[in-house]
Amino acid sequence: MAALREVVVVETVRSAIGKSGRDGMKKNGQLCQASSQELLAAMLRGLVDRVKARCPNFDEANIEDVIVGCLSQIGEQGSNLARFSALLAGLPESVSACTVNQFCNAGLKSIMFAAQGIQTGNGDVMVCAGAEIMSHYGMGSDVMVAMAAGLPVRFSERQEEIGMGVPQGLCAEMISADEGHTREDLDRFALSSMQKAVTAQRNGWFDSIVPYEYTYEGVTRRVDTDEVLRPKAVDDPKGFIEDLRKLPAPFKEGGIVTAGNSSQIVDGAAAVMLMSADKAAQLGLEPLAIIRGMAVAGGAPVPMLLAPIPAMKKALARCGKTMDDMDVIEPNEAFASPCLAFANAFGYPYSDPRVNPTGGAIALGHPIGASGVMYFGEMVRHLKRSGGKFGIQTLCGGGGLGVAMVVEAV
Repeated sequence: MAALREVVVVETVRSAIGKSGRDGMKKNGQLCQASSQELLAAMLRGLVDRVKARCPNFDEANIEDVIVGCLSQIGEQGSNLARFSALLAGLPESVSACTVNQFCNAGLKSIMFAAQGIQTGNGDVMVCAGAEIMSHYGMGSDVMVAMAAGLPVRFSERQEEIGMGVPQGLCAEMISADEGHTREDLDRFALSSMQKAVTAQRNGWFDSIVPYEYTYEGVTRRVDTDEVLRPKAVDDPKGFIEDLRKLPAPFKEGGIVTAGNSSQIVDGAAAVMLMSADKAAQLGLEPLAIIRGMAVAGGAPVPMLLAPIPAMKKALARCGKTMDDMDVIEPNEAFASPCLAFANAFGYPYSDPRVNPTGGAIALGHPIGASGVMYFGEMVRHLKRSGGKFGIQTLCGGGGLGVAMVVEAV
């Protein structure tokens, strides 16, 4: 059997993040009236253009596939969002495209699929992406739309038996109860995430953002800065903590999981280009990182948020590393609770500066299908910027799923 080929990351981009505009668009987030297709197309075009700026002879026809993570595949996000967006981006018709759904894992799973294709010789250049305009579709919308349309939706009578359908917020409460977390633990983690993200923004570290303009009802918007960050976390941390303490815990009476220590509901898109190491060298493209290990895992459907633990263990073992070797630990912050559980499982402190050094989903938000790609890009860029060597990213997913990937900066 032929040896697996080395896979490198050559470029990453993302959109600025917009606040959710659900509830009849009353919140009026900066992306709430945008089209997922057009937003994703802009990120794909931005990605390719950045590669061509570094390598003018790069041929877009060499892209084998565009693999896009997306949870709510309905409306404009349905009917293979990846193919629509690739064509809108002006990519050659010869470039294939597919859309994948693995709940919150979808974005990183798209990178995994692409990496596996390159490793096995089934393509030299792959584009991985993710998109989710949550202003248009909440989780479970695909099911609800079918039911509202009167279609014959037939759930298994065994759904409760297999543990599907328990709210994730309640699962986070269960984890904190088992782990002995306090409300102070969760809120302090949330404060740290926001402080890191605000600092990163002020330092100009979010240079992967591709500005995006769109027009809706005669009004043109330019979206180039994350609008979800709260400077108060840096400027007045005591006041910020007091604000967090005032938030209700809606999932359980006497609970500690709140909107403040959970991920924000947001809109966004991101994209990454992978190549075989040989192809990148041939083109004279200096890689950002090498993909060293990856894994998926299943866990208990309830509390459903802990499968990243076995996924991380497998990914680390496959590249002969331990958590002590990691310079960046990038868990998606769906909730603070599982992030603290990961810390306990691997023996590092909650306040470890390696954890999400540019902020996580509590600060920046969780645009479901895009999150894995977005935070992967930020991890790779931070490793390169800081001189770090190894990083691990992980995400929890509905139904008790986990995904993890280890990279080495070059």
